[in-house]
Amino acid sequence: MPAPAPSDRTVAAPVADAPGVAAADLEPLLAAHRRELTGYCYRMLGSAFDAEDAVQETLLRAWRSAAGFEGRSSLRSWLYRIATNVCLTAIESRGRRARPMDLSAAAWEPVEASLAARRPEDTWLEPMVDTRVLPEAGDPADVAVARESIRLAFVAALQHLPPRQRAVLVLRDVLRWRAEEVAGLLETSTASVNSALQRARATLAARPDVDPDALTGAGGTDLDAEHRELLERYVRAFESYDMDAFVALLAEDVTQNMPPFEMWLSGPRDVVRWMVGPGRACRGSRLLRTDANGSPAFAQYKPGGADGRLVPWALHVLDLREGRVRRITSFLDTRLFAHFGLPAHLPAHPPAHPPLSPAR
Repeated sequence: MPAPAPSDRTVAAPVADAPGVAAADLEPLLAAHRRELTGYCYRMLGSAFDAEDAVQETLLRAWRSAAGFEGRSSLRSWLYRIATNVCLTAIESRGRRARPMDLSAAAWEPVEASLAARRPEDTWLEPMVDTRVLPEAGDPADVAVARESIRLAFVAALQHLPPRQRAVLVLRDVLRWRAEEVAGLLETSTASVNSALQRARATLAARPDVDPDALTGAGGTDLDAEHRELLERYVRAFESYDMDAFVALLAEDVTQNMPPFEMWLSGPRDVVRWMVGPGRACRGSRLLRTDANGSPAFAQYKPGGADGRLVPWALHVLDLREGRVRRITSFLDTRLFAHFGLPAHLPAHPPAHPPLSPAR
């Protein structure tokens, strides 16, 4: 058995529910915590791929350290301590993830120049598959909190917090740990935890995109009939490229952004101008429904494959409010299609598209 890593030797929270467990017997116990650990690491890191790597590293360290289990606390607490150390190290070495609107003060103008600048993929916040992080069952209020706490706007806001404040807020307000439990995990005082939580809450409260009820269980719930109909209309308008129908679905304060490009657009007029201008090649696409970050999402397949097949192009995550589309985030990283379990391509289809509607 390899010796525990130095950071693991000092962990004061090994397995109370399985003291002295052998490494081979530990594996299913560790696997049972994978989903919640992935959610925690995703909120901390803002990247689906980085979160998966962090969880894998956490479980590997735990398995290697099985001989050090002393039964002074729970397996769950011990895993969260390891995961927190892994995440804090990753943040220190990689920095925070962002959205285009976090990096510039105003939308691109003119729209025609919107694709002029881009940044590496590791600059940007990434979407997460709901089924990898959300609980399968549980108290409806707890499920609502879990869903709201992975919304893109909320995860983006978390990235503005110092790393330890980020951990405190997630552990206290999302996972409902007691202050003394968090203090033990972070090896600090309860007063320091309470102070960090107060500062973190104040920072998030100042973020315009964050729902003030997000972590009370009073935020968003499953889609109602109005929003389900809205999504059906969205698909019809996008696939037919009917810009009159499309613009009717957008809120007046709608924004659209498209990592890895720095562009972000504000208002229905600029969104439609982009779609009939630089985004014109999206005409003829098909959309497949999925879910990401507690929100409805669509995988876009664009013409361009062999034999007329449609190929992966973008994952659109939507924010719906009061019967309108308020935010459209289009992720162009096609690695996400495999991550979401989406098809590698779609067969050709011959829908009859009307002429492009004029921009408004």
